[in-house]
Amino acid sequence: MVQEKRVSYMNKKALSFIVVIVLLCIATIYSATSGSIQVSFTELVNGLISGTNNDVQVIKDLRLPRIIIAIFAGAALSVSGVLLQSVMRNPLAEPGIIGVSSGAGFMTMLMVSIFPTLFFFTPLFAFLGGALAFFLVYSFSWKSGLDPLRMILIGVAINAVFTSLSQTFHYRGSYTSSMVTEVTTSTLSMKKWADVEIMVIYGSIGLILAILVYSWCNYLALEDKTAKNLGLNVNVARFVISAIAVLLASVATATAGLFVFVGLLVPHIGRILVGTDHKWLIPFSSLLGALLILLSDTLGRTIIAPNEIPASIIMALIGGPFLIFLLRKSDRIYGN
Repeated sequence: MVQEKRVSYMNKKALSFIVVIVLLCIATIYSATSGSIQVSFTELVNGLISGTNNDVQVIKDLRLPRIIIAIFAGAALSVSGVLLQSVMRNPLAEPGIIGVSSGAGFMTMLMVSIFPTLFFFTPLFAFLGGALAFFLVYSFSWKSGLDPLRMILIGVAINAVFTSLSQTFHYRGSYTSSMVTEVTTSTLSMKKWADVEIMVIYGSIGLILAILVYSWCNYLALEDKTAKNLGLNVNVARFVISAIAVLLASVATATAGLFVFVGLLVPHIGRILVGTDHKWLIPFSSLLGALLILLSDTLGRTIIAPNEIPASIIMALIGGPFLIFLLRKSDRIYGN
């Protein structure tokens, strides 16, 4: 009986991975071939190889970069949510809610305004802003230990402060204001291959590091005393995992814009489908997050074409009701 349950559980995990991978491939192809310029998949492939199809060249320059950025941003934000929830032992921890994303966005705006020629270093500025926000949450939450609810409440306050500071830039009426708005927009429009390079390099580093520390995430689910008895340096593990989470959320915010929901929704779905073992949860969350952001961006630019709806709005419209449904129907949201 136990063996049968184990086989059934493994089959469920394998099926979940296969379904998400297939859907991601289908969504990528559909997104690349649909929009104001429509081509068949065969025309797209032939045009990319030959370079003689003008429509395909437009797709290559304008549509493919935003598809790649959407995929990597979704993966980065989802895994960041998984890591933060592991560190805080709180299913509500998410880079948008606790202020990491808004801190990264504010620092990006500030530094690009002051040093517009240092655009390539926006991921570094975003990381510093996200790290500052996370440090403030930890500092103000510490009172004879870290209470999960207290951390979330402090995080909401930090998020509100950085969001308010960022919004002041929108009323300056200058070229710099429009430029920083483009940096942090969540429509994913007008992204270039230079943005893809930044997102892929920093995002890949963060995702690889996240997979390498999956065992630490599993240990942090235990009591601190138990984890220490198993040989884990809890403080070092929390610091390293937090740094990786901040890196992922910051580079996604700097390149793709502010998405404050995917890092909360995706880990919840992942725990239901593949369980709480981070060896499987981290890669599955990266795939599912990539799928959700890509679908949100594709719907946003096709549903009322030629106008666009920001992908973050589509994500909220899809994710909000679905998360409420999960909370009502499932008691396994955080490994219970």
